[in-house]
Amino acid sequence: MKKTLSSAMLLCALSLTGCGEEATQDPVDSAPKLDSQSNILAFLEGKTLVMEGDNIPSHPLSLDEDINWGSASQCFQKVSIGVGGNNFHVTSTPGTILNSTGVGQAGSTCDHAAAQNALVFDSKAVTLSNITAGGSCFEILVDYGSFKQEGRVSISSDMKKISMELYFEAKATGWHCADGAVGAKTVSVSGQAFTGNAVQVYTISG
Repeated sequence: MKKTLSSAMLLCALSLTGCGEEATQDPVDSAPKLDSQSNILAFLEGKTLVMEGDNIPSHPLSLDEDINWGSASQCFQKVSIGVGGNNFHVTSTPGTILNSTGVGQAGSTCDHAAAQNALVFDSKAVTLSNITAGGSCFEILVDYGSFKQEGRVSISSDMKKISMELYFEAKATGWHCADGAVGAKTVSVSGQAFTGNAVQVYTISG
């Protein structure tokens, strides 16, 4: 007598279902691997990073936002960074420094709400190094041509924010990941312990 296979037996024979027990598959991990320069820049490619409001630190690049530093002043209303081609396209909207008595002099105040004309500039190269697993800390060097910024960076575990603790090249020490996490009080600027907040926090969109 010719035997026929039941539907269940046929599926089992074709390995489409489990035989006698429920078939299981290992879940596919589709999260980006933030473990190398190429992987981190690929994750950021085409995205926009935005810093505004309470995410603006009191001392970007270690400079007090309330002091008039001339062309290097760090009073911002908003900073947007478009990432493309492994480089940064920066649109920086300054706030207004009120009651300035001169460059480098105390007594003035950064008014974040009073926006000035935006400044636009592009990086020439972005280099990442000393990357820890998951992007919890890595070091960055951004070359803008006429100046460079360096520091340590972290990407949040939900990949929605990136925190960049940056300084002008060769102006600070103790900012490497080996010295501590982003924002750790390990930095000296011009030989003096830095106690301000230089951590720029950007939301990641796109």
